[in-house]
Order: sequence, then C-alpha cells, then structure tokens
Amino acid sequence: MNIHTPDIDRKPSRDEAEAALALLRQWARSSSDDEIATLEPSVGYLLPGQAAPALSRTYPQDFSVSAAYKDSLPDLQNGPASLIRGERQRIQHVGISNFRLPIRYQTRDAAPVLLETSVTGTVSLEAGKKGINMSRIMRSFYAHAGRTFGFAVIEAALEDYKADLGSFDARIQMRFSYPMQVSSLRSGLTGWQYYEVAFELVEAAGVRKKLVHLDYVYSSTCPCSLELSEHARNTRGQLATPHSQRSVARISVEVLDDTLTVEDLVEIARAGVVTETQVMVKREDEQAFAELNAANPIFVEDAARLFCAVLKRDPRIGDFRVLASHQESLHSHDAVSLLTEGPTFAQDSLDPRLFQSLFHVG
Repeated sequence: MNIHTPDIDRKPSRDEAEAALALLRQWARSSSDDEIATLEPSVGYLLPGQAAPALSRTYPQDFSVSAAYKDSLPDLQNGPASLIRGERQRIQHVGISNFRLPIRYQTRDAAPVLLETSVTGTVSLEAGKKGINMSRIMRSFYAHAGRTFGFAVIEAALEDYKADLGSFDARIQMRFSYPMQVSSLRSGLTGWQYYEVAFELVEAAGVRKKLVHLDYVYSSTCPCSLELSEHARNTRGQLATPHSQRSVARISVEVLDDTLTVEDLVEIARAGVVTETQVMVKREDEQAFAELNAANPIFVEDAARLFCAVLKRDPRIGDFRVLASHQESLHSHDAVSLLTEGPTFAQDSLDPRLFQSLFHVG
C-alpha cells in the first residue's frame, strides 16, 4: 500500500529519512510478525539479527498470479513526481518503436493482403508525470489487430491508447512493404514491385493529421552527361554513354480524402517521373528502358519539381514533401533535393542521416 503525504513530491532530507527509519524499527520491535507482514514484510529485516531469507533459484512453474498479488506489484512508471530524474519537462512523444505483427490492408482492386508491419506508437508525457506503461500501447493496438486496416482503424487504435494512458497528443506510424504487380515495357511479362510505405496518424494540440509516406525508386539519366555524350558522337565520332543511376524519392503527403490509396500514390509518382525501375526484363524491355531514359533525362532538381507538379494537381492531397536522392555513378557522393508544400513538413533542421535513409537495397 502506498501512503501519500502532502509533501510526497518533495525529496526528504537525510535527517528525515533517518528519523523515519528509527520510527519503523521502533514500531517493528513492538509488532507481531502478522502485523509486519501486513504492512511490508521487508520491515522485519530492519531489526537486529533479522536477515532476509535465502532466495530461491528455481523457476516456480506452478505459481499463479492472484488479483491481490497483482495489486501488490510495484509500478514505478506511475509513481509520484518525486521519482522523476532530470528536468521536469514535458516530453512530446514517448512510447515504443518497431513492434511487429501481421496486419491486413485493403488493396484498391482486390482482396485484402496480409503484410508484416512495424508499428511505432507514442503519446505525450506531461511534466509532472514519471512515465507511461509502454505495454498499454501494444495491448490497445492488438485489440484492433484482427481488422482490415485503414485510417479509420488507426484512429480507433490511437483513441484507445491515448485514453488509456491519459495523454493529450499521440502518434501511430505503421511501416510495411506493399506489393503491386507491374508489367514490363514491351515483352508483356509481369512481376511484383515492392514499395516501402508508412501510414502515420499524428494528433497534436487537438489537431489530427493523416499522412502517407512512399519510397519510389526510379532511374535518372543526367541531362548534362547525355548532351556531352552526343557532342562526342557528333563532333569526333567518339562512342560515349551518359551516366544513369538508381534514384529514390520519399514522397510524404497529408491525406485529405481517405479514398487516396497506396496504388493511387504510386501512380501519381509514376506520372511525375516515368522511369521507374523494372522487375521483369527481356532484351526488348532493356532497350525500351534505355530509350525511355533518353527521352526523360532529369537532374535531381527536375525530379523534385516534377513530383511537385503532379501532387499539387490531386485534390485528395494537402501538404506534402519530396525528398529525392540520385545515387550517382559519376561521383562518389549523391545529388539530393528537398521540396515542401505547406507547413506540415516544413522544418529548418534535418536529421543528419535523413538522405542516407533513402538508400535502396532491393
């Protein structure tokens, strides 16, 4: 049983602690074993000659937890503010990251698909609270895990654990690889392309936003290199090839209309930059891809603006951000760009490893 005094949030002095210890010993000397056990069994060890019993080293297979025993378990995370270490400062987000489970998602044109999903769940923590019970986030989320997920289900899960933990702000982010069948350029073959996707629901200061993040992988042929190669051919009869490289754009959008699907966002990205990497390729497809790249050479600045143009045209999309990285075959460094529309993704400082996270490993 926890006894809270009016000044429980004040750290007692050493003199006060010594006086309390002496009072406990005085009480224990005049109390029965039952009285001591009822208050706190360890108080008995404060008496002279009383040593703690030897601890068992055998796992108790048959031990079962009663309601009374469960109520007696310590819960430091919900302890008084006196247990806070460091500055009593509000924490914007605290929780768990990368707990994984299979989740069903509704596809646009077919049955739901079951995908391994990495979930991050956080809540705000007020300055006077010690901490949160992290497992409550998982338990609240698992209560919805059997449903087919969309933003409506994510909102229900967020509402549950926000209420359970008594927090004002909260966030859920769900990351997964989303499969889509794509056709080759000329041979008629089809294959599965996997897209790194994240759904994110953020509530801060009473404002809730639905966000989708998509990593779109494409080929970028350098316009300058293409022109220089043609110059060598035309002026000196010299065979030359322009340099191209695998490139990644992370497109993050604020969803204004839940009818926007992953498939829709992929098609929007394809409309902006048409040179998406291929899955199934025969010789005629490889030739077609070379022609497609030659017809659409782009600098990293071009890529950001091309994506911007198609995103701005879709009324289902509010604020957005485009991060692009052209992982150069000419240089030992990458060419990068960042474009934002609206306040949601605007920021002065960037994670030092932000662009490194765009590396595509297949």
